[in-house]
Amino acid sequence: MKRALNIAVSPGVLALVIWWADAGAVLAHLRAASAGWLVLAGMSLTVLTFAMAKRWQIVGRALDLEISYRRAVGEYYIAQLVNLILPGGVVGDVARAVRLRHAGDMVRAAQSVAAERIIGQVVTFAALGFGLAVAVIVPGGIAWPVPGWVVPVCGVAAVGVGIAVSRRSGATGRFFRLIGRLLCNLNVLMLSALITVLLIFSLYACARATGTHIPPAGWFTLIPLILSAMLVPLSVGGWGWREGAAGALFPLIGAAPDAGIAMGIAYGALMMIAALPGLYFWMRTPVPSTLSPSRMETL
Repeated sequence: MKRALNIAVSPGVLALVIWWADAGAVLAHLRAASAGWLVLAGMSLTVLTFAMAKRWQIVGRALDLEISYRRAVGEYYIAQLVNLILPGGVVGDVARAVRLRHAGDMVRAAQSVAAERIIGQVVTFAALGFGLAVAVIVPGGIAWPVPGWVVPVCGVAAVGVGIAVSRRSGATGRFFRLIGRLLCNLNVLMLSALITVLLIFSLYACARATGTHIPPAGWFTLIPLILSAMLVPLSVGGWGWREGAAGALFPLIGAAPDAGIAMGIAYGALMMIAALPGLYFWMRTPVPSTLSPSRMETL
């Protein structure tokens, strides 16, 4: 029942936001999409996968897990593909940890996956916080309503909780201290900054492809907020929530909601295309018997 609800929510929310906007206008944006900008967005998503795989490799080494870069890329592609086709957005990461357990043990494998994901979110929220701070200090930018501050405030609260937990003894405290050390690692920081820029650019390119120019004031504010909507677990691949957030936020930059929805649809489609190499890696590396497809759907 829960799986069926998760699967139904994304198309339901997507249909609702398209109905709320203008289905004809959304379709017009998609039909007139610029192939050049779509190619640039796809290339950005591809480089993004390779950069995230490298970051995961570095995190794994910090946990004494030896992961070859070739394997890290393959496992990341598989995880992305699974996350995009199964509800929740984490099943692929669970599978990635299970498939890596032979490199050390299950605990360290799971920690490497979780730490890499957390580091990515911390840096993205930091970019969002920086963008909103600049928007307040520099006049003439986007006038952000109070609800626009909910995500960064929650992000700051989460960081505060993480710092408090890291001061405790035990496995959880050690794990958060590991994240703190990795966030001070220059290579991890540089890769995370590159990944954040690529994420922002890929969504920006989809906006340009569908006919909308997002001003510089929205690069580190509007776009990270739309990306944050994809974290809602009651979805498949972020569908519906991403388009809903874009449709609600685009009027802040003088664009119509249908333009934001079209951008979200283009981005979701390109994410699927960019993750297709995961099929190749999946076929070359069979799923371990401990994680059969039927069990993956129950996670």
